[in-house]
Amino acid sequence: MPENPWPQPDANPELDSLSSLIADWVEPDPEDEEEEFRSDFFRGTAGRRRKAAFTLMVICSLVFALHLVAWGHWLVWSFTGMLVVYNLRLLFANPDPSPEPLSEVELAAAPTVSLLVSAKNEEAVIERLVDQLCCLDYPRDRYDVWVVDDYSTDQTPEILDRLAPQYNNLHIIHRPANAGGGKSGALNQAVSQSQGAFIAVFDADAVVEPDLLRRVMPCFKPEDIGAVQVRKAVANPDDNFWTRGQYAEMALDSYFQQQRIASGGIGELRGNGQFVRRQALYSCGGWNEETITDDLDLTFRLHLDQWNIGFCLLPAVNEEGVTQARALWHQRSRWAEGGYQRYLDYWRWIVSNRMGFAKTVDLLHFFWFQYVLPTAAIPDLIMTLKRHDEPLLLPLSTVMIVFAAIGMIRGLLRIRAQESGNLWTLLVQTVRGMIYTTHWFVVMPATTSRMSVRQKRLKWVKTVHEGNVSVAS
Repeated sequence: MPENPWPQPDANPELDSLSSLIADWVEPDPEDEEEEFRSDFFRGTAGRRRKAAFTLMVICSLVFALHLVAWGHWLVWSFTGMLVVYNLRLLFANPDPSPEPLSEVELAAAPTVSLLVSAKNEEAVIERLVDQLCCLDYPRDRYDVWVVDDYSTDQTPEILDRLAPQYNNLHIIHRPANAGGGKSGALNQAVSQSQGAFIAVFDADAVVEPDLLRRVMPCFKPEDIGAVQVRKAVANPDDNFWTRGQYAEMALDSYFQQQRIASGGIGELRGNGQFVRRQALYSCGGWNEETITDDLDLTFRLHLDQWNIGFCLLPAVNEEGVTQARALWHQRSRWAEGGYQRYLDYWRWIVSNRMGFAKTVDLLHFFWFQYVLPTAAIPDLIMTLKRHDEPLLLPLSTVMIVFAAIGMIRGLLRIRAQESGNLWTLLVQTVRGMIYTTHWFVVMPATTSRMSVRQKRLKWVKTVHEGNVSVAS
């Protein structure tokens, strides 16, 4: 795990023919695999559209073929049985208990931390976050705060300049209009000027607890923990159906995070509340400026570079839930595309088992449930209607729904000690959350299809934050 300078994106021009597309998917035999691996970290967006089109074609063709062969149903049922066994193994895994927070004595030698915030037009929330981050229960000489104003056109720059003299551990960076790189570019600029041995990243709407650093830093043991993700929670769960659904969805995500790590799978970064060891960040090349989801991309590169990612259940980092269906669609489409992109970018290193057997199997398992199955449901429905047959993928879909429901209710139970509510409330939250999560069956096929035709422009994309939420821990 060497500590190397950050590489620049490699050129990879577009190829036009189908033969070039197939050739791009053939496993290479490089003379220096490690050097090629590191250069592939920043290959850019070239080829993603063709790879997405190829993947979509393969998924549809396989579903059509399984409907046409007599043994198709038996194959699906056999695959379902294998997934049931794996899911049971996942459910019965025992996560490690949370480590004790740093004591007063340990704080004297606490590790240095640099807290990074990339902000663009965040006048409604930025002052609240800066006040909280600059006043954490942690030695002032052991951490600093870096806020990057990425050419905001509202009052964000003025607010930050007003706050700067109030805190001696606060540093402000103003980026020009043509700085480039989006959020990743802003974070790379800030981390290059900061000095902390650990880097934390927060969204501008984050709400944090004073003891956050004291609780997160012990999670970086053993030394192969390259990053830690803090549990995210919705600050406005009672606003409407959408925010209540996101509350249950985040409980589901935190549950799976813990179970996957406990069973030898991968932990994932979620952007807001992510902590990264500087050595690990440098080792895998910093934040990728050629992706629309910097956190999901960094997750893969850390694991491919032989680092592990931990998870911190308490305290949670609160953030605003999206309150409107249209805004939710845009946010989830971006998440879906960014999550899918990383498989297209790093597929060779995944199938070469660079992460290790347990992580590779875990990754492929969740790739199937999160990305393939929702997309495969469309050709399955077409063949079902055309042939007047039963849905071929019904057993797999049933397993996914049951598995998700169990995970959601167990995730809600884990955080129930910090939340009010009785058993009836818990059941209602689970049912409502499961109804809410069905939107992925629309988002994923739509996003996968669109990626086959065109990909999103690489630009600063953010969810509008209103700042009018009352937060409870």
